[in-house]
Amino acid sequence: MARGDAATLGALVKLVWTRPASIDRKDIREYIAADNPTAALALDELISEKAARLADDPALGRIGRVPGTRELIAHRNYVLVYDMADDQVRILRVLHAARQWPAP
Repeated sequence: MARGDAATLGALVKLVWTRPASIDRKDIREYIAADNPTAALALDELISEKAARLADDPALGRIGRVPGTRELIAHRNYVLVYDMADDQVRILRVLHAARQWPAP
């Protein structure tokens, strides 16, 4: 998958990384890369692959804690929060699984 903010996957569904999700992803990559650049790259690729699966099956994740969203576990420590509209799956956030979501 391209690293841009949007990539067309398949013929029907467009996967869109929102700005907050892109920032989350960059922050995660940089935080892990400080100790282990190889692990940071591997995790980023895994997150990208899990997100790409949503283009084929947007209902893959569970119903989200915020109305109108869904959540997909991308890694044991990270959750993709997304929504669906027409021909788009929008990745809204990439959050650490221990993080309280939504914030109180």
